[in-house]
Amino acid sequence: MKAKLNNKFWSAAWGGCVTVAALLLSSGPASGQSSKLSKDLQSLPSGTPVNVVIQYYNPPTSTDTNYASSVGATPGKALGLIKGNGYAAMSPTAATKLVSLDTNVKYVSVDRKLQMASVTSNDSAMNTSVSANLARGIGYDGTGVGVAVIDSGVNATPDLGVPGSTKSRIVYSANFDPSASTTSDLFGHGTHVASIIAGNATSSLCSNCDINYYGVAPNANIINLRALDANGQATDSTVIAAIQQAIALKSQYNIRVINLSLGRGIFESYKLDPLCQAVEQAWQAGIVVVVAAGNYGRDNFNNNSGYGTITAPGNDPYVITVGAMKDMGTYSTTDDQIATYSSKGPTMDDQVVKPDLVAPGNLIIADLASTSDTLYASYPANLVPVSTYVTSNTSNISSTYYMLSGTSMAAPVVTAAAALLIQQNPAITPDQVKARLMLTASKTFPAYSSWTDPATGITYNEQYDIFTVGAGYVNVYNALTGTAMAPSNVGAALSPTAAYDYTTGQVYLVNGSSVVWGSSVVWGSSVVWGTSVVWGTNTSGQSVVWGSSVVWGTSTNSGFSVVWGTSVVWGASNSQAMTIAVKGEK
Repeated sequence: MKAKLNNKFWSAAWGGCVTVAALLLSSGPASGQSSKLSKDLQSLPSGTPVNVVIQYYNPPTSTDTNYASSVGATPGKALGLIKGNGYAAMSPTAATKLVSLDTNVKYVSVDRKLQMASVTSNDSAMNTSVSANLARGIGYDGTGVGVAVIDSGVNATPDLGVPGSTKSRIVYSANFDPSASTTSDLFGHGTHVASIIAGNATSSLCSNCDINYYGVAPNANIINLRALDANGQATDSTVIAAIQQAIALKSQYNIRVINLSLGRGIFESYKLDPLCQAVEQAWQAGIVVVVAAGNYGRDNFNNNSGYGTITAPGNDPYVITVGAMKDMGTYSTTDDQIATYSSKGPTMDDQVVKPDLVAPGNLIIADLASTSDTLYASYPANLVPVSTYVTSNTSNISSTYYMLSGTSMAAPVVTAAAALLIQQNPAITPDQVKARLMLTASKTFPAYSSWTDPATGITYNEQYDIFTVGAGYVNVYNALTGTAMAPSNVGAALSPTAAYDYTTGQVYLVNGSSVVWGSSVVWGSSVVWGTSVVWGTNTSGQSVVWGSSVVWGTSTNSGFSVVWGTSVVWGASNSQAMTIAVKGEK
């Protein structure tokens, strides 16, 4: 679905709690729109039933429940640790009345739809590209670390088992999708993601197998939190509930990383977006959150050349947001290129510098969930030939491995890298993991690359600036052998924001309260990302930030306001700006 841009909606920061509600919009918005009602909620046509998420400054009490009942609301569902009651059958006029009556209500937004961030389209090349094979060589494989995969479910494949045993390393499963009661992967996305994280290559370790499809952390445990339905879709409230369950189970299963290979459009500042606030709660609880950047990098709908297309919650400055590289099917990284579909920063509304890192995400081979899942039914040709990894076997198609592409596949590479760092140093904090991975990322890229889509004939030209590749190409071995340690406090590694100087026509970075990018003795005294130790000295990546690059041009260009304007946000008026599906690139 094509994302469109609407007016920007500013509001206050997050307070305390969230509930989910179903509102029946039986009349148009009341005159004088409220800053406590999201723009997409206020703009819905009359008579449209819609679920919403209600945020409170403080945990709601019976008084808040009474206020909601007094304007005609009926109960919905609560969202775990983000406490509160849900409501239904409320018109925009009633919603406006509720926020005027109840001063504890912070913000009311649509319970928006999300979708996986994969595309429908070899591996050991993936492992080698990020030096994961070297990590195994020095003894790090994710042992003891729990990784929560919030996705379409994870099936118990041989590669996710315990070698020499019938036990699975999927140590916990729960379902949050209201459309089904199973924890199995009906779509076929979550199993693939989990295999990239923790697959142990059991199915490709035969005597005549010449390629082994290892995940990056092949002995990590998987916590399967099924939120996406059989079509790879979910809503904010479903994903938030899964995030809250991961937080609740953190100690029991040593959950130290959450993988979110999903996203949706941006409708307001991350400070108010309920999905962003949920991932921040996980971060503050000591869990690293890794998010796919999105697959909108080819989108030139507003002459923005794919810039400003990061999806939520990847727009949050706490989380590690990951873009996709093409490993070109080779073991060397010298020929690797950015995937043209990989979403680019800065983020809408807040202009946060994203992505933070890039990782292999194109034509990635990992576990097939089953031949009855939706992805397989739609794209059976994505099953890989056995000859891909078995010597002298050219006639059969594998029933085990499947190929997918997208930032959905890049995110779990970084998720697994985080798990390895945590195995090495259990006391490491999410901020320290993020900073180490960014610091040690490989920073050598070409200045430009291009790819022509054979189906359309369109050529996409890529520039390797920080809004395309972030701090660089994740390097697991460099991260594990590095010694620098950022401050441990929450928020120490917040991604900075970018700003446009109208007097000089240049873009500069605002570091805010983040101490990692400031004058820390660990990270150097430079506050300029382009020349700091975090970003390296690759001059090819600085032209967009510091120069008057043709990518940004001037404020008179038609695409300028899409990225730097003060009156735009992502998303269609019906609140369903989903991640697009594209094919992998060869």
